[in-house]
Amino acid sequence: MPNDPAERARRITVQRRGPLLVEGPVEVELEDGTTVSSDRFRVALCTCRRSRRYPWCDTSHRRKA
Repeated sequence: MPNDPAERARRITVQRRGPLLVEGPVEVELEDGTTVSSDRFRVALCTCRRSRRYPWCDTSHRRKA
């Protein structure tokens, strides 16, 4: 594994009915080609698309559809 933290493998945790938890920092490329980034140590990526802060999870998945 490379010594550079930006080049090391990222751990992604999958949760049923929840977001993907990704060890940061991360860059996310959206469908339209734009890139968003976070330098937090862990981020939650929305998988239900209910988040008002998409691609970041805001726990909107907890509300009934």
